[in-house]
Amino acid sequence: MTDAKGPALTEFDLGAFTPYRIAVAAQRTSEELARQFRARFGISIPEWRVLAHLAHAGASVSVRDIEEHAAMEKSKVSRAASRLEASGHIVKRMNETDRRLVRLELTAAGCALVEDLLPIALAYQQEIEARLADGFAAFEQGLTRLLQEPQA
Repeated sequence: MTDAKGPALTEFDLGAFTPYRIAVAAQRTSEELARQFRARFGISIPEWRVLAHLAHAGASVSVRDIEEHAAMEKSKVSRAASRLEASGHIVKRMNETDRRLVRLELTAAGCALVEDLLPIALAYQQEIEARLADGFAAFEQGLTRLLQEPQA
């Protein structure tokens, strides 16, 4: 980049830009949790999100539903589902009339894995709550508003 930066660019503080800070905080928290999951179970965050979504739903769920609700790209959901299927934690079921539509379902091994992962996830949630202390309730309210308000 040249020295032709305008005043707006030189005055812009990326470290104070809220969308940037939210993205960095989300990445860091995901990485911290991922380290714990990888170390103990060899599970990635996309795999965790697929497993958690299936466990929460309590039934088979379409790949499309997971994409929407877990805010994941189709390719990440598909790769995570393939790894989980290969490890015996989920089964994929093709729609008989449209083979592009795939539903995922936890196996008994997948349910057992979720039961092993959940205490780690909940302990990490408590760690975040402790870090934020008195600000946690306001943080949760703010996140809820950001996640509920329509995106432009």
